[in-house]
Amino acid sequence: MNRITGLAAALLLATLVPLSAGSAGSLDGELQALKDQVLDLNRELYLLEEELLFPANTQVAVFLSMDVGEFFALDSVQLRMNDSTVASYLYTDREVTALHRGGVHRLYLGNLRTGEHELVAVFTGQGPHERDYRRATTLRFEKGTGPKFLELQISDRVSKQQPEFIVREWE
Repeated sequence: MNRITGLAAALLLATLVPLSAGSAGSLDGELQALKDQVLDLNRELYLLEEELLFPANTQVAVFLSMDVGEFFALDSVQLRMNDSTVASYLYTDREVTALHRGGVHRLYLGNLRTGEHELVAVFTGQGPHERDYRRATTLRFEKGTGPKFLELQISDRVSKQQPEFIVREWE
């Protein structure tokens, strides 16, 4: 069976790309064009898959961002939606540095039905004076027919010299 498959592939290749002494350059060009088409197709398939798995009318995305970070060194975040854990993430030093530089991490992408929901985020790390710190914040929100985007924001509250954990909805 392998011999027939190999023969069929060789015959197909011979009919598609006739070889000659001067066609090596054009063969490289055709091969590169084929690779580009495969990459484009792969990108389109990824977008289609995401659209099918997470339709816009049920989509909920949760992002994490950080401000200065002098009063809190982030280690991990656990995300619960309606009393069910939907995401847990342990951050590396490089990821925390990227967040300090203004990066935003998509922590969760999922589907929710319309109606009222509760989001609970539990942050673990080191707080002021290098003490272990575990803090939770909660948001009750209404999921409509369109996509819902939520942001978990960690910032410094300088007046109290404590970290502040905020959950807000993007419009």
